[in-house]
Amino acid sequence: MKKWERTLLHTSRGGFEVFFKGQGDPLCVTHHYSEFNETGDYFAETFTRTNQVFLINLREAGHSEKANESYQLSMLETIFDLEAVRDALGFRTWGFAGHSTGGMLGVLYGIQAPESLEFTVIVGAAAREYMTFSEDCIYNPAHNDFERMQELIEALKQPDLSLDKRKELSIERTTLSLHMPEDYPELFNLRIHKGMSTPRMNFFIRELQVFDVTRKLGFISVPSLIMCGRYDVQCPLKYSIEMAEGIPDSRLVIFERSNHYPFLEEAGRFHDEYESFLERKK
Repeated sequence: MKKWERTLLHTSRGGFEVFFKGQGDPLCVTHHYSEFNETGDYFAETFTRTNQVFLINLREAGHSEKANESYQLSMLETIFDLEAVRDALGFRTWGFAGHSTGGMLGVLYGIQAPESLEFTVIVGAAAREYMTFSEDCIYNPAHNDFERMQELIEALKQPDLSLDKRKELSIERTTLSLHMPEDYPELFNLRIHKGMSTPRMNFFIRELQVFDVTRKLGFISVPSLIMCGRYDVQCPLKYSIEMAEGIPDSRLVIFERSNHYPFLEEAGRFHDEYESFLERKK
């Protein structure tokens, strides 16, 4: 598989590490606390057949700008950073696709700067805190796998973790969010590996407690494709339904044989739905 090309982009808000691959209209992809590298990302890879994808390491991730103040790690400040990246790349507008916390950024991006977006694709995400009132969420203490998930998250934050151990724990963490855990070797069969920005993760956990933009969903004026697995244990389906009901020009697609990774668990249908969305919005 072809690796992603890398550049360190100088913007009005500092330097950001950007990986790019594919051809077509520009599409921004990121995740709130992942650290990407030249091997890419499974979610981002999905779009390289239709778009030129820009996979962005956010502040405090990879070789991107550091945070001088903790507030610079907030979701709103992240949107300002993405706008600086877009401007430095020379695009008047681009699309945005985000999975999980990346999708949460997509929601906020659509609210804050719809004039900069052609569309948003929001997968397995939410427009508000999704743990407290959802016993079917793996981050809720009532969920059967809550304790193990917390142990894995804390272990993966350790900077001195060996590569082999990190890989072992990451695999276990991922299988907790698959509809068919035994399919992991088949689904995750590319040489893609990424890390996690501990400062970003720690700030996100605090910020999430007060995150709720549901009353502003009507401000998203661009076409939005919202997709979610029926059995998503991270951001349960009801939050995607809520977003689809609140965003005026939106389409909701539910994947009946998927948990948190429909772009892998039902890859064929995911591709078809995205390409159909692109055709309809023309």
